[in-house]
Amino acid sequence: MSKVSDKLFKVFVYGTLKRGEPNHHWLTRQENGFARFVAQGTTDEKYPLVVGTRYNIPFLLDKPGTGHNIHGEIYEVDEKMFANLDVLEDYPKYYDREIQKITTMSKESVTCWLYLIRSFPAKLLEKPYLTAYHNSEEHPYRESYLDSEKDDMYRDEEAPSKPK
Repeated sequence: MSKVSDKLFKVFVYGTLKRGEPNHHWLTRQENGFARFVAQGTTDEKYPLVVGTRYNIPFLLDKPGTGHNIHGEIYEVDEKMFANLDVLEDYPKYYDREIQKITTMSKESVTCWLYLIRSFPAKLLEKPYLTAYHNSEEHPYRESYLDSEKDDMYRDEEAPSKPK
Protein backbone atom coordinates (compact mmCIF):
# COMPACT_ATOMS: atom_id res chain seq x y z
CA MET A 1 0.00 0.00 0.00
CA SER A 2 1.58 3.33 -0.98
CA LYS A 3 1.63 6.37 1.26
CA VAL A 4 -0.36 9.48 0.38
CA SER A 5 2.14 11.70 2.20
CA ASP A 6 5.49 11.40 3.94
CA LYS A 7 4.01 12.56 7.25
CA LEU A 8 3.20 9.53 9.40
CA PHE A 9 1.46 9.30 12.78
CA LYS A 10 1.66 6.50 15.29
CA VAL A 11 -1.76 5.41 16.57
CA PHE A 12 -2.46 2.95 19.38
CA VAL A 13 -5.60 0.84 18.82
CA TYR A 14 -7.12 -1.23 21.61
CA GLY A 15 -10.58 -2.21 20.36
CA THR A 16 -12.35 -3.05 17.14
CA LEU A 17 -9.47 -1.82 14.95
CA LYS A 18 -7.04 -4.52 16.13
CA ARG A 19 -6.18 -7.48 13.91
CA GLY A 20 -8.95 -10.08 14.01
CA GLU A 21 -11.54 -7.57 15.24
CA PRO A 22 -14.62 -6.24 13.38
CA ASN A 23 -13.22 -2.87 12.20
CA HIS A 24 -9.67 -3.93 11.32
CA HIS A 25 -10.67 -3.60 7.65
CA TRP A 26 -10.52 0.20 8.12
CA LEU A 27 -6.74 -0.14 8.47
CA THR A 28 -6.31 -2.50 5.53
CA ARG A 29 -8.41 -0.79 2.85
CA GLN A 30 -6.08 1.07 0.52
CA GLU A 31 -8.72 3.71 -0.27
CA ASN A 32 -8.60 4.76 3.43
CA GLY A 33 -4.91 5.60 3.23
CA PHE A 34 -1.69 3.99 4.42
CA ALA A 35 -1.39 1.93 7.61
CA ARG A 36 1.44 -0.32 8.75
CA PHE A 37 1.49 -2.50 11.86
CA VAL A 38 4.43 -1.53 14.08
CA ALA A 39 4.14 -3.59 17.27
CA GLN A 40 1.95 -4.82 20.06
CA GLY A 41 2.06 -2.59 23.11
CA THR A 42 0.61 -1.59 26.43
CA THR A 43 -0.33 1.83 27.76
CA ASP A 44 2.12 3.16 30.36
CA GLU A 45 -0.85 4.77 32.12
CA LYS A 46 -3.71 2.72 33.56
CA TYR A 47 -7.19 3.38 32.17
CA PRO A 48 -10.63 1.82 32.51
CA LEU A 49 -11.48 -0.06 29.31
CA VAL A 50 -15.14 -1.12 29.33
CA VAL A 51 -17.69 -2.42 26.85
CA GLY A 52 -20.86 -0.36 26.76
CA THR A 53 -24.12 0.52 25.03
CA ARG A 54 -26.41 -1.83 23.15
CA TYR A 55 -23.76 -1.93 20.42
CA ASN A 56 -21.08 -3.43 22.73
CA ILE A 57 -18.55 -0.72 21.90
CA PRO A 58 -15.19 -0.71 23.70
CA PHE A 59 -14.66 2.59 25.50
CA LEU A 60 -11.34 3.77 26.91
CA LEU A 61 -12.49 6.19 29.60
CA ASP A 62 -10.50 9.31 30.44
CA LYS A 63 -9.83 8.38 34.05
CA PRO A 64 -6.05 7.88 34.18
CA GLY A 65 -4.77 5.83 37.10
CA THR A 66 -7.97 3.75 37.25
CA GLY A 67 -8.25 0.33 35.64
CA HIS A 68 -5.41 -1.49 33.91
CA ASN A 69 -2.55 -0.97 31.52
CA ILE A 70 -4.30 -1.57 28.20
CA HIS A 71 -3.01 -4.03 25.58
CA GLY A 72 -3.32 -3.10 21.94
CA GLU A 73 -1.49 -2.51 18.68
CA ILE A 74 0.58 0.36 17.31
CA TYR A 75 0.14 1.41 13.68
CA GLU A 76 1.89 3.99 11.58
CA VAL A 77 -0.67 5.84 9.45
CA ASP A 78 -0.59 8.65 6.92
CA GLU A 79 -2.70 11.81 7.08
CA LYS A 80 -5.48 10.31 4.95
CA MET A 81 -5.82 7.22 7.17
CA PHE A 82 -5.65 9.37 10.32
CA ALA A 83 -8.49 11.52 8.96
CA ASN A 84 -10.52 8.38 8.21
CA LEU A 85 -9.91 7.07 11.74
CA ASP A 86 -11.21 10.42 13.02
CA VAL A 87 -14.38 9.80 10.97
CA LEU A 88 -14.79 6.28 12.39
CA GLU A 89 -14.28 7.52 15.96
CA ASP A 90 -16.46 10.61 15.36
CA TYR A 91 -13.61 12.78 16.62
CA PRO A 92 -13.96 15.21 18.35
CA LYS A 93 -17.71 14.86 19.07
CA TYR A 94 -17.74 11.28 20.43
CA TYR A 95 -14.14 10.23 21.05
CA ASP A 96 -11.29 12.59 21.70
CA ARG A 97 -7.64 11.76 21.17
CA GLU A 98 -4.39 12.49 22.92
CA ILE A 99 -0.75 11.50 22.86
CA GLN A 100 0.32 8.77 25.28
CA LYS A 101 3.40 6.64 25.93
CA ILE A 102 3.04 3.02 24.88
CA THR A 103 5.57 0.31 25.75
CA THR A 104 6.11 -2.39 23.14
CA MET A 105 6.66 -6.05 23.95
CA SER A 106 10.38 -5.42 23.31
CA LYS A 107 10.31 -2.69 26.02
CA GLU A 108 10.63 0.21 23.55
CA SER A 109 8.74 3.37 24.53
CA VAL A 110 6.68 4.80 21.65
CA THR A 111 4.66 8.03 21.63
CA CYS A 112 1.26 7.38 20.03
CA TRP A 113 -2.13 8.93 19.53
CA LEU A 114 -5.00 7.09 21.19
CA TYR A 115 -8.74 7.67 21.18
CA LEU A 116 -10.64 7.95 24.46
CA ILE A 117 -13.94 9.14 25.89
CA ARG A 118 -13.65 12.30 27.98
CA SER A 119 -17.29 12.82 28.93
CA PHE A 120 -19.12 9.71 30.10
CA PRO A 121 -21.73 8.63 32.64
CA ALA A 122 -20.35 7.45 36.00
CA LYS A 123 -22.23 4.14 35.54
CA LEU A 124 -19.63 3.11 32.94
CA LEU A 125 -17.08 2.99 35.76
CA GLU A 126 -19.18 0.24 37.38
CA LYS A 127 -18.63 -2.10 34.42
CA PRO A 128 -15.83 -4.69 34.46
CA TYR A 129 -12.46 -3.23 33.49
CA LEU A 130 -10.67 -5.07 30.69
CA THR A 131 -6.96 -5.25 29.95
CA ALA A 132 -7.71 -6.07 26.31
CA TYR A 133 -10.80 -6.02 24.11
CA HIS A 134 -11.91 -9.07 22.12
CA ASN A 135 -15.22 -9.34 20.29
CA SER A 136 -17.22 -12.23 21.77
CA GLU A 137 -20.36 -14.22 21.07
CA GLU A 138 -21.76 -13.32 24.50
CA HIS A 139 -21.50 -9.60 23.77
CA PRO A 140 -21.07 -9.26 20.01
CA TYR A 141 -20.01 -5.94 18.58
CA ARG A 142 -22.81 -4.49 16.45
CA GLU A 143 -21.93 -2.87 13.13
CA SER A 144 -25.03 -0.69 13.44
CA TYR A 145 -23.07 1.38 15.96
CA LEU A 146 -22.73 3.90 13.13
CA ASP A 147 -26.30 4.85 14.02
CA SER A 148 -25.27 5.39 17.64
CA GLU A 149 -24.96 8.72 19.35
CA LYS A 150 -22.92 9.89 22.27
CA ASP A 151 -26.15 9.87 24.33
CA ASP A 152 -26.26 6.06 23.98
CA MET A 153 -23.68 5.93 26.78
CA TYR A 154 -26.24 7.48 29.12
CA ARG A 155 -29.03 5.02 28.31
CA ASP A 156 -29.51 1.75 30.14
CA GLU A 157 -30.48 -0.08 26.96
CA GLU A 158 -28.71 -3.35 26.40
CA ALA A 159 -28.69 -5.25 23.17
CA PRO A 160 -30.86 -8.34 23.17
CA SER A 161 -28.95 -11.50 23.94
CA LYS A 162 -27.99 -13.70 21.05
CA PRO A 163 -30.47 -16.59 20.68
CA LYS A 164 -29.14 -19.92 21.94
